[in-house]
Amino acid sequence: MKHQFRRNGENAVVRTDKGLVRGYEYDGLVLFKGIPYAQAKRFHAPEETAPWEGVLDACSYGYVCPLMTNDQPRGELYVPHRFWPMDENCQNLNIWTPGLDDEKRPVLVWLHGGGYSAGSAIEHIAYDGANMSREGNAVVVSINHRLNLLGYFDLSDFGEEYENSGNAGGDDIIAALRWIRKNIAAFGGDPENVTVFGQSGGGAKVTTLLQSPEADGLFAKGIIMSGVIGPVLADAAGSGKEMAEAILAEMGLTTIRELETADYAAMARAYLKIRPKLAAEGKYTGCCPHPNAHYVGEPVTHGFRKESSGIPLMIGSVFGEFTSFQPMPGEWKTMSEAQQRGAVTAAWGGEAAEALIPLFLEAYPERRITDLLKLDYIFRMPEIRYIAERSKLNEKTWSYLFNMDQPIDGGNTPWHCSDIPYVFRNIDLVEYPHGDGADEGLAERIQEEAFRAVISFAAKGDPNGAGLPEWKASEPGKERTLILDGKTRVQENHDHRLMDALAGYLEAIEERARQNRGNIQH
Repeated sequence: MKHQFRRNGENAVVRTDKGLVRGYEYDGLVLFKGIPYAQAKRFHAPEETAPWEGVLDACSYGYVCPLMTNDQPRGELYVPHRFWPMDENCQNLNIWTPGLDDEKRPVLVWLHGGGYSAGSAIEHIAYDGANMSREGNAVVVSINHRLNLLGYFDLSDFGEEYENSGNAGGDDIIAALRWIRKNIAAFGGDPENVTVFGQSGGGAKVTTLLQSPEADGLFAKGIIMSGVIGPVLADAAGSGKEMAEAILAEMGLTTIRELETADYAAMARAYLKIRPKLAAEGKYTGCCPHPNAHYVGEPVTHGFRKESSGIPLMIGSVFGEFTSFQPMPGEWKTMSEAQQRGAVTAAWGGEAAEALIPLFLEAYPERRITDLLKLDYIFRMPEIRYIAERSKLNEKTWSYLFNMDQPIDGGNTPWHCSDIPYVFRNIDLVEYPHGDGADEGLAERIQEEAFRAVISFAAKGDPNGAGLPEWKASEPGKERTLILDGKTRVQENHDHRLMDALAGYLEAIEERARQNRGNIQH
């Protein structure tokens, strides 16, 4: 393929509300990187950037938020990363658009994963929005925002100026959406048709926006990918006063004002030192949204805000999530049925195996019995409850499951993040869909199904019409799940009996797993 690139003094220039920005043209798109959408002092609400003179260069990705620990490159074949310069001045966004015109294309705003503590807008290689923008005729935006202590540290007991410091990262996202509403028309997008979508922590941030009154009217739809995680990303409730005082004492400081300008790395080290004690005592440890007047709290406990009831949602996860990363015996794919049953019994105990294997085969008749040991429940159980509650509000809640195994390490169940390249139409940017024995045609088909469902949903608030089987929205008591795999289909409550039964055995299963790990270590 012959690539086409163009940048000169006149092309790819857009006037925003603060001044001119210049990007570049590449392969039929116009790209802008690192555009500042806000600025902020540490622990304070974001403010609008000052206007600038001349033309701002927008051809380089902006800073990403500093992390609390040094990233360790590993597992890159499963989840390929990009590492980037870090700085607290990280309120910036990137745009891919097919044209700087008045076409009013749907706008998709990507919220990155990494919980509320890590990650960035460009962290995963497959976050690249070019194919989604080009093939979907959509404007794609990805944003950076404050994380960890910088974005989610409640200091409200120390003065009104810190009233919402526990949600500063969420305020950054809202500031980005405000910028998009003001400016995206100049980039060929429709400010009235904005879809926020994200995976893992990014999916959780979609929920946070639904529960934040100041986000009302700034987006029309949401897609939550592996982002309903129950207690894994629970609200950071309570007061941050004790945590702040412990950090100050550890650093030899006396006031929050001093903490505002203290060395970030030193603050992070102090936090990591004092956090275990607070966590063991069930006290506030920050780094997640803080319920208050600006954020009403996660919805399964606190209820969905009625003001968000008109917003359609697509919600889903993948078959294995974190469990797919766990090692299995080398022969697990060639075991006889009796051996597979024995493996499950050894891992989970006889009573659990006898009860759960029939229900698993009922839910997943295409799978091996040993796949039960790879089945996710950390995401899926709270997701079922979330969808049930959300579907009480409207008929605009669609459920999906990414169920396609990947040809890596002899074949593996889909893991956390494995669906991202498919949704972005970027499977050619990563290695694992093309491994030994890969069904390239199937991978292309699943990519097209996932991608077209997202684009259809972003365009009209309904994922149907994308070459998929008829996919009705869920309703109370009827979760209609699109299962994406070799036999893509829609099933009703396909795994509810399995998950209900599994919940009754979880304590025993997890205790047995701890014992098995202890035996291996010794």
